[in-house]
Amino acid sequence: MSKTLVLAEKPSVGRDIAKVLNCYKKGNGFLEGDKYIVTWALGHLVTLADPEGYGEKYRSWKMEDLPMLPSPLKLVVIKKTSKQFYAVKSQLDRKDVSDIVIATDAGREGELVARWIIDKAKVNKPIKRLWISSVTDKAIKEGFRKLKDGREYENLYASAVARAEADWIVGLNATRALTTKYNAQLSSGRVQTPTLAIIAKREEEIRNFQPKNYFGITVKSENGLQLVWQDQKTNDVKTFNEQVIDGLTKKLQQEAVNIIEVNKTLKKSYSPALYDLTELQRDANKRFGFSAKETLSIMQKLYEQHKVLTYPRTDSRYITSDIVETLKDRISACRVKPYAQVASKLLNGQIRVNKSFVDDSKVSDHHAIIPTEESVPLSAMTDKERKIYDLVVKRFLAVLMPPFEYEQTTIKAMIQSEAFIAKGKTVINQGWKAVYDQGLEEEETDVIHDQTLPKLEKGDQLKLASLIKTKGETKPPAPFNEATLLSAMENPAKYMQGESKDLIKTIGETGGLGTVATRADIIEKLFSSFLIEKKGKDIFITSKGKQLLNLVPKDLKSPVLTAEWEQKLTLIAKGKLTKQIFLNEMKNYAKAVVQEIKVSDEKFRHDNVTGSKCPECGKLLLEVSGKKGKMHVCQDRECGYRKGVSRVTNARCPQCHKKLELRGEGEGQIFVCKCGHREKLSSFNERRKKTQNSKVSKRDVAKYIKKQDDDFSNPALAEALAKLKLDK
Repeated sequence: MSKTLVLAEKPSVGRDIAKVLNCYKKGNGFLEGDKYIVTWALGHLVTLADPEGYGEKYRSWKMEDLPMLPSPLKLVVIKKTSKQFYAVKSQLDRKDVSDIVIATDAGREGELVARWIIDKAKVNKPIKRLWISSVTDKAIKEGFRKLKDGREYENLYASAVARAEADWIVGLNATRALTTKYNAQLSSGRVQTPTLAIIAKREEEIRNFQPKNYFGITVKSENGLQLVWQDQKTNDVKTFNEQVIDGLTKKLQQEAVNIIEVNKTLKKSYSPALYDLTELQRDANKRFGFSAKETLSIMQKLYEQHKVLTYPRTDSRYITSDIVETLKDRISACRVKPYAQVASKLLNGQIRVNKSFVDDSKVSDHHAIIPTEESVPLSAMTDKERKIYDLVVKRFLAVLMPPFEYEQTTIKAMIQSEAFIAKGKTVINQGWKAVYDQGLEEEETDVIHDQTLPKLEKGDQLKLASLIKTKGETKPPAPFNEATLLSAMENPAKYMQGESKDLIKTIGETGGLGTVATRADIIEKLFSSFLIEKKGKDIFITSKGKQLLNLVPKDLKSPVLTAEWEQKLTLIAKGKLTKQIFLNEMKNYAKAVVQEIKVSDEKFRHDNVTGSKCPECGKLLLEVSGKKGKMHVCQDRECGYRKGVSRVTNARCPQCHKKLELRGEGEGQIFVCKCGHREKLSSFNERRKKTQNSKVSKRDVAKYIKKQDDDFSNPALAEALAKLKLDK
């Protein structure tokens, strides 16, 4: 009897699918049943060969051997996971296996994982595709009832291969050319270099920023009404001309406030859209300080292990119409504290569906991240998993709720011939904001604050109680953090102030840097290459990063070029461009990059050389700032020695309460703080031990309170308390 082989991306998903398909017989890296065999990868089992795989000459890095353009590029089995590859291959080769179901993650990278394994195993059997957005039993069963023909995903596979080969052709040639030319470990790529350029541009804007003072007037009437001055020509509530404000403050001091207009407008505010991965990563970074990679990792567990959230690597903030009929089941799955009240309210009413969150045309591979129909005790999650789950569930419930409604009252007044304005808000219906305890954090966009307004009518005249000149200063753009950097990668056009309008328009039309699935890895790579560093939550370019941008060809650091490439990869996935045309373009580009680097007269200088010598080769070590602390690395790229010399810890400074940095080795280790505090590790441990010993546990507190009750020495009060207890 012939069987179908199902290839999943990870063991956990493989086991979930095997359970649904009744495959319980354990084998070496697979589970088998009467009709199906389920096996799995461990992420990528196969990858593109390193340059060394194309001959001895590429083992040593030499400029004369560049560019490297082997054709075709070869696939190799990854040594670390080779055991599982051969376990999968043995199942693919079985004579009783008649066809294959690809059940890896439903996206470009998931397609590549499976197809490369099948290609490397040299297996040619009919392929079907399981395309699901959650791994609940219900979703898996439904997916197997609606298996797709594998040929429908040939273009997606071609796009995935084109992406991987383009990164190899451009990235490895540029990196080897830079590294050999300047004898320094310099890494460059088609996405990471433009991302680095955006960070550098922001730092330049901050450096060149010239602050300007602006001025305004705030008045308060006898009944507490607060109004701000408004320029009648521009409607602005501030001016850069201090003389104008000084003149008005003298002129208006003793005048009456005449109410000329009281406008009341009913307004509605709708919930923010559902999460895609980038928006979720942004929020998690802003609220909890999670890195983009950490958020994706947590999401994967909520998707694969707990099965409570849908597929994370999505770029859509909408759901498709076929999901609508499942909404009640998804709400029911969320009906646990602290969401029970809102969920019950939604289930008892009518769920209104509209284009603000249901739109088939705005969903390509996967819909927005939403809860599945499966419920799980919140106690089964870690604290970090709870936090991400909380973000997604609240956003999902909020989208289904009515709008937040309020009455906006705008009061316009005149003092002599000058206009003043005040605003107030009366909430009519909390709507979606009821999902959030305090509503969402809203950024103030102007100085006209909402206030509780006294009852006023047009024509009223009020006595002026105070008139104050206000002053402020324009602020430079903020340094990037991971949340804002993700925004810049998603929409680089917004962060290109000072560039030509045509260039900004081109960037906007061509799309972002990388994809939702790759942006977290790009940021991590910039950190690990010591091209960027963190200071608190903010991200800054290192000296090495600045020099790299001076050394790479101009268009390799342009967001336009890489955005255009990403757009072409999308065209390949849609069958509108061939893979070979795109790769030929990449090869020609790699030739140009290598040639430009070869003839460059630029110099690279290590400005972070230490006095310590490398224990491996004797050359002086460099001090670099990694994401989690400082390291010493050998300046000789072929040596590769690196060692951590300090790390940022969770220990807090007793003076300023900031995180302490731990330096040194063994008994000589010392905690150092930016405020100047220094403390030996041994002293710190002694101090912490004393603090812990002085702490009283909750159990001790309970015992003490009980003892006080038992030994209560005020009989009259004790009797009164006892009587009160009985009455209750």
